[in-house]
Amino acid sequence: MVGLDLGARRIGVAVSDSAGSLAMARCTLSRSGDDAADRRQVVALVMEAGASLLVVGLPLSLDGSHGPAARDALGEAAALRELFEPHGIGVETFDERFTTASAERQLAGAGHRGPSRRRRVDETAAAVILQAWLDTRREREGRER
Repeated sequence: MVGLDLGARRIGVAVSDSAGSLAMARCTLSRSGDDAADRRQVVALVMEAGASLLVVGLPLSLDGSHGPAARDALGEAAALRELFEPHGIGVETFDERFTTASAERQLAGAGHRGPSRRRRVDETAAAVILQAWLDTRREREGRER
């Protein structure tokens, strides 16, 4: 699985291990200003990872509503879904509230400061999103047994 943290300037990317239990920061893509070119980069990464699912962070408002950023993410997820559907790769959105703050805390705790932390925050946020999705899926599967 691949997780994305969509930003206006950067896209954070994370991948899961083959068992689907651990998310790891992968890289950060800089936005080019060309949405189609940015999507091609995402497609290349997902295909390279051999992923069967793409999890896109959904930046809901604090009250859970869909503000402008969430609507943008939903539009991007829909565009990516069209690209991945022919390949049998699913696209889901997942609530990403507080992930950047969590990523900042993780990086600070690991000793990353200043520019080092700023460079890694987007991919770390993508890992937080993907890990939360993996944990939620595992909990849901546990309840269904």
